[in-house]
Parts: sequence; structure tokens; C-alpha cells
Amino acid sequence: MALTYQALENQVDETLETATALASVYHIDGVEIPIDDLMRDSSIMIVDDEQLNIEVSQTYLEDAGYHKFFSVTDSTQAIEAIRLHMPDVVLLDIMMPKVSGLDILAVMSDDEQLRHVPVIVLTASTDSRTKLESLRLGTSDFLSKPVDPCELLLRLRNVLAAKSHRDHLARYSEELARQVDMRTQQLAYSRKRIIQCLARAAEFRDDATGQHVIRVGRYAGILARELGVHEDHAVTIEQAAQLHDVGKIGVPDAILSKPAKLTDDEYNIIKRHCEYGLRIIQPMLVDDELNTGDIDDENNPQLTILETAAIIAGTHHEKWDGSGYPTGLAGEDIPLEGRITAVADVYDAISSARPYKNAFPDEKCLKIIVEGRGNHFDPAVVDAFVSRYDEILQIKHTHN
Repeated sequence: MALTYQALENQVDETLETATALASVYHIDGVEIPIDDLMRDSSIMIVDDEQLNIEVSQTYLEDAGYHKFFSVTDSTQAIEAIRLHMPDVVLLDIMMPKVSGLDILAVMSDDEQLRHVPVIVLTASTDSRTKLESLRLGTSDFLSKPVDPCELLLRLRNVLAAKSHRDHLARYSEELARQVDMRTQQLAYSRKRIIQCLARAAEFRDDATGQHVIRVGRYAGILARELGVHEDHAVTIEQAAQLHDVGKIGVPDAILSKPAKLTDDEYNIIKRHCEYGLRIIQPMLVDDELNTGDIDDENNPQLTILETAAIIAGTHHEKWDGSGYPTGLAGEDIPLEGRITAVADVYDAISSARPYKNAFPDEKCLKIIVEGRGNHFDPAVVDAFVSRYDEILQIKHTHN
């Protein structure tokens, strides 16, 4: 009897030695990674209602170099234990009282976090339906009881290698997403600065600080949000509105900075800054971008900053009653972006000091805007202005 036992023990040792050698490395992207590295970081949870079964499986794995184990004999506590320890793999018995292995698999498959934990089923059942149901619920592999140590090590190696590869891809994807997000932020910042520089160039002769264009942009953003414009497009309007007067670059200094009242001819030249603005912005656009058919959709979040800036440059001097310029549009024929910027621009013009004029008091500025309701300005935009007047005043006093 002793000889038989010794022979069996020798056979088990040889089997373990063979399995360990076969499972000594795994491959990721053609690179051999020593299994020792995987063993060192891998945690294994064994769920079985028989403590002896747990001890046998754990002994096999310890002899192969694994050392981090968690075990559960009460299947009602299995899910809680898996959540707590988040093992790299679960060795799960199927036939258990109260809560079966299939019940545990069902809970794991419905849980966003637990469904990614690989499971190797250890079962004495030969029922094909049980195996099919286990596969449907996401089982990674099967082992029949009594467990063959060589097969256990090889299958465990494969499951852990697959998990390591998935984790590697997940980390790589997260890093790519982080880099893309960082680059997107850098591009957005650069775009914002370029727009501000271009806008400031138009205002430099009577507002060297560039605060006028910043204020007009901030006012326009506030009004757009109050009017319920999609947040993405509200941000676009806020930035694009800073280019509303970029066409002033084409207006002679003698007219632009004249302290006295303009003649009719001079005023006609001033009015051409809308045309100049379009001529400056449009060459930067793809030829068909201004002919998409939905460029004046006030809630379209897909409009680019330049598309929106072109709309604003060409329409921010149109008036609700049709008496504005350059084309005499009236009412809702004026794009919302232009109607919003009209209020923002006029308010900033009358509330700000220039070398040739003083700023009007706050009360008079508010009165002028309200009096323009329904003739100069879109009534809805004026109502939005009044609703957010305290916020607008704060911006006026902050950016001066």
C-alpha cells in the first residue's frame, strides 16, 4: 500500500513539473513573458462548498508558484467576496447548496464590473445543459472534477494570459484617450488664442486691450444659453462673436477713429466692414461650408467657429424691423447668431468708454437696450438680456 501511495505521489510530482514547464511563459504581441511575473501579481479566488477541494486546488497552484489566494465555502457570500477582492480569476464550483455556481455566474454577467472577471468552472457534472448555460453566462473555461493538476495549470495560464492581454489593451486605450483629450484641449486653446488675436487686431486702434471683443463674446454666450441654445453651439457663438468686427481692418483709420459725426459717405464706408469681415473669414472655409442648407439653424451644434463667425460678421448690424444693414434682413430671417451679437455689441459700445466718447451709465444702457425691443432687437434676445442682466454687469466690470 505504501509503495502504491509513493508511486502515486511521484506521478503527481512529475505531472506538476511537466505542467509548470509548459506554463512557464505566455505570449503577448509575439513577446514571451515569464509566467513568474504573472504569478507574482495574480490573485485567485476559489469558491467551493467543500474545504478539501479548495485545499487540493490551492496545493497544486502553490507548488506551481502561485501564492495569492482567497477562498469561499459559503456560496451566499461569494459575490460579496468577489466584489471586495476583485481577483484576477475565480475557480468556481457549480454544484453548491443555497446558491449554485450558475446563480453566481448570472449575477456576475449582469454586473458591469464583475462580468470582466474570468471564471474557470470546476464541476463534477457531466450535464451538457449545465455547460452550455455556463458558457452563455460568460465562463472562460471548464475543468472536470477530480481536477487534473496539469490541466488546471495550463488552463489557468491561458485564462490569465488572456486577461493580461485584455488589461494591456484597456490601459493602452485609456492612454490613447487621455492623449487625444489632452491634444484636443491644446488645439482648442490654440484656436481660442488665434481667434482672440485676430479679433483684437480689428479693435486695436480704439481698444488696445482687446477687452471689447472678449466682453461681446461673453455676453453672446450668456444670451445664447438663456435662449436655450445647445451648449456646444453656445460655446461656439461665444468664441465666434469675438470676430464680429474683424472687417474693421479694412476701414481707414481717419474714418474709424473720427471723433466727430460721420458724413453719409463715411458712414457707408463704415458699413462695409460687414462685407470685409465676410471676405476675411470666408477664404478660410471650405467652399461648400457656407452652402450646406442648415448654416442658419440656430440650434445646430455642428457649426464650426468660422462658419458661425461668418454669419455674425455679415448679420450683426441687421435690425429686427428690417432697417439694418448690409442686406436689410428682418425678423427671424436674421440668423439667431447675428441677433444675439447685435444686442451684445450695442450694449458694449454704449457701456464702454472710447477716446472719442464716455461710457453711458448702467441705467441708461439698460434703457437703450429695452427701448430697442421689437425694432432694433429681437424681443426674445432682449428678454434674455434682462433676465441675465446681473451676470452681464458682472462681466462688464470684470473685463474693463
